[in-house]
Amino acid sequence: MLGNRSLRDWLASLPDGRVCSLRWQSILRYAAIAFLVSITLSGIFLFRRPEGFLRQGGSHYFEYFWNQTAADHPIDQLISDAHTFHENLLTQRSFDLPTAAARYRDRRGRHPPPGFDAWFKYAVEHDAIIVESFFDRIYADVAPFWGLDPRTTAERAASWDYVVRVRNGVANGTGDTSGKVPWLQLWTSLVGEAAPWLPDVDMPINYMDESRLIVPWEDVMSLVEKEQKSQTVKPVEEVITKYSGLAQVDADIAAKGDNVEPYKPKWLGGNYWELTQAACPPDSPSRNATPIQNFEELPVFPEDWNPEYSYKGYVRNFTAAMNPCTQPHIRGLHGTFIEPLTMATSKELIPLFGGCKLAINNEILIPGAMYLTDDPFYSGGNTHGPPWKQKIDGVVWRGVASGGRNKKENWVHFQRHRLIEMLNGTTVSGMEENSSRAMTFELPPVEKYDFPRRREGTIGAWLEEHSDAGFVNFLCFPANDCSYVEPYLSKVESMPMMEQYKYKFMPDVDGNSFSARFRGFLLSTSLPLKATVYAEWHDDRLVPWLHFAPMDNTFQDLYAILDYFTRDKKGDKSARFIAEEGRSWGAKVLRREDMLLYVWRLLLEFARVCDEKRNMLGYVDDLRSA
Repeated sequence: MLGNRSLRDWLASLPDGRVCSLRWQSILRYAAIAFLVSITLSGIFLFRRPEGFLRQGGSHYFEYFWNQTAADHPIDQLISDAHTFHENLLTQRSFDLPTAAARYRDRRGRHPPPGFDAWFKYAVEHDAIIVESFFDRIYADVAPFWGLDPRTTAERAASWDYVVRVRNGVANGTGDTSGKVPWLQLWTSLVGEAAPWLPDVDMPINYMDESRLIVPWEDVMSLVEKEQKSQTVKPVEEVITKYSGLAQVDADIAAKGDNVEPYKPKWLGGNYWELTQAACPPDSPSRNATPIQNFEELPVFPEDWNPEYSYKGYVRNFTAAMNPCTQPHIRGLHGTFIEPLTMATSKELIPLFGGCKLAINNEILIPGAMYLTDDPFYSGGNTHGPPWKQKIDGVVWRGVASGGRNKKENWVHFQRHRLIEMLNGTTVSGMEENSSRAMTFELPPVEKYDFPRRREGTIGAWLEEHSDAGFVNFLCFPANDCSYVEPYLSKVESMPMMEQYKYKFMPDVDGNSFSARFRGFLLSTSLPLKATVYAEWHDDRLVPWLHFAPMDNTFQDLYAILDYFTRDKKGDKSARFIAEEGRSWGAKVLRREDMLLYVWRLLLEFARVCDEKRNMLGYVDDLRSA
């Protein structure tokens, strides 16, 4: 202690070297403090978000210092590109009605539909992020119907087996759903929230898991060409601002009484790949790829696979990665093209709405009904996982062996079986030790995915310690015979979603159609690893490598992706960054309000395409006031 001696006296009594040393220690201490303060302030001022607030959560450290770390891995570049793309996307956000209407006309080539002002008002009141490109899927889906007779489309929509019907501002579900899942009720409830502002309109529902419409490519192009020719921004004085309504359609149906029958196109069975081929462009690789005749042979993976949608082995264009027309090998690697559980497909374009579809299908997409339920089986309930630092450093998957009718002759070609076998550490260790293949997959070529665990043959050892994946039900066919799969896979105990959210990594792959858990995964604190051939309503508002990690449908990139995220601290920060960005963004654009706005706008467009005065219908009040 210094006692009564002053600090100056104490310093004077020290040898000159001690004084110099203390001075330098003080200088360095204050310099360090000043440096930290300056870095903090620089982060605040240099990395402010376009919306006017800082990105919340621990991932902001990764973003601040991202540009100061070497981009020595392809995923580094993909994350950086995704971030830049998204920032540019947000500059196109519309904050007022005139801007939104102008951007609509620029992108769609016609006036917005009547009712656009009430739709936008709701969006503003509910803090929705409105970027015109978020709704591109609506226009791709509806475009072919501009080539059909509007009255015919309206009549077929009204007479379907299951319909969400809006009349006089009220929504009702029609159709006998006894013993069926409550999709009709869920969709009717959603539409009902917008019904007071909707014209009379009908939304016929596809009640099957699988998509049902697959119109040949030439026919679709002919219809779309008619839509493109119809695009015109009419003079304000020529525009009609009120829908004609469906009174005449209803009267005609009522006149038929009990004799009303839903319009049924010719439903086809047979080989689904043959139908797929006809829906692909003539110059696409899959157009002339013949169906596989013998599924008892082990699946074949493409050699030297370097598609345009990938960057150095990793998916860059996720939309293109879904398209079966560019991937003829997918006919042997996905249950949809092998033996769907149910199949009733038509080559005729009829109005039908559903939660997912292939790139070559012709349904009109709406948010999947499972996204509208609070069932914790899909959403995980109110718990979405602990903070990243408290998570289990591993990968988890639970589910059933769906994807089609898997049986002795074909199971090795199914996507979920492949995922589970790839995440089995014992299986992979045996492959590495014996330089062999598994029943459902081959190890990815080291020439393409060259990383330490692959070179050293330790992927299996890592999986044994960090992977917890398995089927809770094999769904064998016949149901009492699972002898063909039991030597290779074992059933595991189920795990509630809230328990799965304790893991860092959650693969998500297709079942009979899309996985209804993707939204729950995105809203969790975990990182989704996503592979799919099915498009959904939200695709245009999610950015791969920023909101989730995309995988190729071969899953050949799975090990390399996991290696990148788990090899070192930078990879862990990258994983945490994407997980937290996905959750934050999902909470802004995947809400029930966002799904309502999507369906609301879709039904405004569908009501217009069913109106005999559709070429004159539009919203133009913003132009009149101007």
